[in-house]
Amino acid sequence: MLTMFTGTKITALPPGVNAPSSTQLRARGTSTASTPRAEATRTSDYREERRRVHHEADIVIVGAGIVGCAAAVAFGKQGRSVILLEKSLKEPDRIVGELLQPGGVNALEKLGMRDCLDDIDAIPCYGYQILYDGEPVHIPYPNNLLTSTPSKPPEGRSFHHGRFISKLRAKARATPNVTVVETTVSSVVKSDHTGHVVGVSCQTAGTNDYYFGAVTLVADGYASKFRKEYLPHQPQVRSKFWGLEMIDAELPCPNHGHVILTDAPPILIYQIGTHETRILIDIPENLPSASPKAGGVKNHMLNVVLPNLPACVQPSFRAAIEAGKLRSMPNSFLPPSTQKQAGLIILGDAMNMRHPLTGGGMTVAFNDVVTLSTLLSPSAVPNLEDSDAVLSALGTFHWQRKSGSSVINILAMALYSLFAANNASLNLIKKGCFRYFQMGGRYVEEPCGMLSGLITSPWMLIYHFFSVAFYAVWVRLQEVELWMAPYVLFVESFMVVWTAALVIGPYLIAEVRR
Repeated sequence: MLTMFTGTKITALPPGVNAPSSTQLRARGTSTASTPRAEATRTSDYREERRRVHHEADIVIVGAGIVGCAAAVAFGKQGRSVILLEKSLKEPDRIVGELLQPGGVNALEKLGMRDCLDDIDAIPCYGYQILYDGEPVHIPYPNNLLTSTPSKPPEGRSFHHGRFISKLRAKARATPNVTVVETTVSSVVKSDHTGHVVGVSCQTAGTNDYYFGAVTLVADGYASKFRKEYLPHQPQVRSKFWGLEMIDAELPCPNHGHVILTDAPPILIYQIGTHETRILIDIPENLPSASPKAGGVKNHMLNVVLPNLPACVQPSFRAAIEAGKLRSMPNSFLPPSTQKQAGLIILGDAMNMRHPLTGGGMTVAFNDVVTLSTLLSPSAVPNLEDSDAVLSALGTFHWQRKSGSSVINILAMALYSLFAANNASLNLIKKGCFRYFQMGGRYVEEPCGMLSGLITSPWMLIYHFFSVAFYAVWVRLQEVELWMAPYVLFVESFMVVWTAALVIGPYLIAEVRR
């Protein structure tokens, strides 16, 4: 039985588990004999042995998903020693993370991971088509925005989530200084002396196991088991997306995402492979047409969704319903917050979520990795055991990341509120939003630039959001008889603008809080 000294206590480790090195003991506040700097004495082979045999690295990453793989590659390329832990390395099969906006493609390019989009049958995406009561409006990504390849117009990609994850994991495995391990993390390990997080405990093939790092980065997704203890906010679930995979569906506007707006909650359609197309149907809690009394979700799809789909999509949608492979995912909102636990960083959906209607989640994730890896680079923080320096970098990260996340977060939640309108004022704004896009020019280019993750100005978002509200009043005035105009101008206009403020206000506040 090995023992691990932590402060004044001795913690027993199970047989077969290696004791941490002097480097890790110093991180726990335990005095050890003076040793040379690790960077000056270890070869790459020895560092790999420390990861594989002694379970020790500079950074331990929990979760080999979007964020975990990108972070492993970014830090590994910097020369950091990285252990990437994942409970199952089988190709995942999920209905999330299937649409990467152009801003996310740019971030992937910055990380040197653009090739992860190759050879997975990924479909180019050049914008959106919105259909409002069957009437379409085209919303292309604007050609005048900067991309990673200036000679090419902005391009997103849609794909099978599992195939993309497999490419990211292969990239992580091939990166120097990175070791990938299949194990189930059960808890973080803290120093009894300092209270710092120094690693994780886990179960590997039924055996207790431990991994130690100067920094533990948790990226275990929307159902994070670590969030509650270390972050002040918890996810708010607004609705569920119910997903089906349609085969050989004919889309009204190929290589575009489709958003279908009616009196019912919104529907999202995008192609994820040569023959496969994803359709996601938003169903809020307690929706009458999807209640068990009304026949449940399947009847909602047949009676409400099917009639509102473009005629060319209906045959493949009906076939998908008959195939019965219906799955759901929660649509959550989780505002970001500063992190103050020494030795621990929480990223990705474990730390910040927004409604997936706009497909911005992976763009935020990759931008976060770009920002964090820059702030924690060896030139900025030479020693990750310097907890004060790491926490200072995390404080900077909280505010600096907003250039790549705030507009996406606010826009996703605000648009969902409009598109799932459930009162008269919201319905007026929803209609006004559609008519606003129909004007073309900057009225569609700038909103789509924000949607794509290429325009990151919150002030532009606020400008367009309230412009939509005032334009909604103008649209309403054109529809009513002259005697109704004073009521629209003095009553409905106030309610519309006030409702717009109520919609966007909480999300603006959430972004400026610590």
